[in-house]
Amino acid sequence: MSQPLKRLLVVVALAFVYLVAAKLGLSLAFVHASATAVWPGTGIALAAILILGYGAWPGILLGAFLANVTTAGSVATSIGIAVGNTLEGLLGAYLVNRFANGRKAFDRASDIFRLAFLAAGVSTTVSVTVGVTSLFLGGFARSEDFAFIWLTWWLGDAMGCLIIAPLLVLWSENPRIRWNRSQILEAAWLLSCLFLVGLIVFDGLIPIKNYPLEFLCVPFLIWVAFRFGQREAATAIVVLSGIAIWGTLSGFGPFVGENPNESLLLLQAFMGVTAVMTLVLAAVVSERRQVEGQLRDLSVTDPLTGLANYRQLIHVLDGEIKRSQRTERQFAILFLDVDSLKKINDRHGHVVGNRALRRVADALRTSCRAMDTVGRFGGDEFALILPETEEVGARQVAHRIAQRLAREGATPRIAVSTGVAVYPRDGKTIEALLSAADSALYDVKSRVSRLRTKPGKQKEEVGEDTTFQNSADAILSKRFTR
Repeated sequence: MSQPLKRLLVVVALAFVYLVAAKLGLSLAFVHASATAVWPGTGIALAAILILGYGAWPGILLGAFLANVTTAGSVATSIGIAVGNTLEGLLGAYLVNRFANGRKAFDRASDIFRLAFLAAGVSTTVSVTVGVTSLFLGGFARSEDFAFIWLTWWLGDAMGCLIIAPLLVLWSENPRIRWNRSQILEAAWLLSCLFLVGLIVFDGLIPIKNYPLEFLCVPFLIWVAFRFGQREAATAIVVLSGIAIWGTLSGFGPFVGENPNESLLLLQAFMGVTAVMTLVLAAVVSERRQVEGQLRDLSVTDPLTGLANYRQLIHVLDGEIKRSQRTERQFAILFLDVDSLKKINDRHGHVVGNRALRRVADALRTSCRAMDTVGRFGGDEFALILPETEEVGARQVAHRIAQRLAREGATPRIAVSTGVAVYPRDGKTIEALLSAADSALYDVKSRVSRLRTKPGKQKEEVGEDTTFQNSADAILSKRFTR
């Protein structure tokens, strides 16, 4: 399918959706045939431009024109209203993109407040002013009704922005549901409770007077904000809003006024405030979870290499000892030390030294199994915990790491020394195992040091003596084969 045809289909689909939603909203127009306190079109327009881009405006213009020309007024007034609705969506999307992080506006509480003020509060005045002025100039509205029509129109547009747009944007950003069984059951229970309390408060399920019971909805909105997220919170708001509108127009609930339009104005004001507060709470909870996750990662991860840190290594080592005690299977711990890292830092600088450590970390990752734990023990020392591995297998891993580093083309060249300890042969406690691996490591380093200082040979810079590297590899691996 060609790109122009795709764009045409998107415009037609958007116009159809906008038309259907607009006709539903205009069916609740009581103060004027073109002014309603329930207008989902604004939310659809804002979400469409945020998701599809500014090129979606023809669909909004076409849908708004068809909705108004088939309702009331003339072709000229319908064009004026449609232009106002389109400008409203474009301006709202521009302000949200510019000041409220675009489609990510619902990820942070501060951006939600900006969206509420800029898109729902400011940009909606464009559509309202243009639309009411078009009706007035066309002779379809009286001057004494101008203010009341303007207020009804503006509140309907603002609530469409605050209630419909979050639902569409959040589901488009994350359409997949990744719930486990317990979350599915909790979501079903929450939805049932929300329906029940909505029917009690707004639909007269229990025959009581119109007491101000709307506060009963708050705990369930807090529930969804804390236990789920922004997407589910936006969905709960739409569900509750639909129940509330239906019940209020049926004459039930705390917002029933002298006429249907007054009732809808009061209800929409409540739903707008509730929507903002719920979305903000959900965003704050989400931000806190992200920070907690980052702190949790930092507590067990080395920031330079991304490997497990000392704390995580000790935790895993303790778990392996307990598992080995149950299964009576050995495991090995492999210590690695970067040779002459100080010389690399002195000659090339600490930035290159840090890069060398990351190169070693990458070699460790690619040389180990998924079940192994790789960590930075501290400084230039690394450790590998190898479950169900004997000394022969651990030395094969050490040889593989040394060969991988030797084949690297990057400079400076890197060599490592290794030491192996096996549970329970070399120790039955964490301290004993670490001490044994450390002793084995420094035994190897001392033997390598003797190779470096053989008579007739001068000291070479790290990684530059190929003979030394091969000799070290021979010591470390003992030429084990698989």
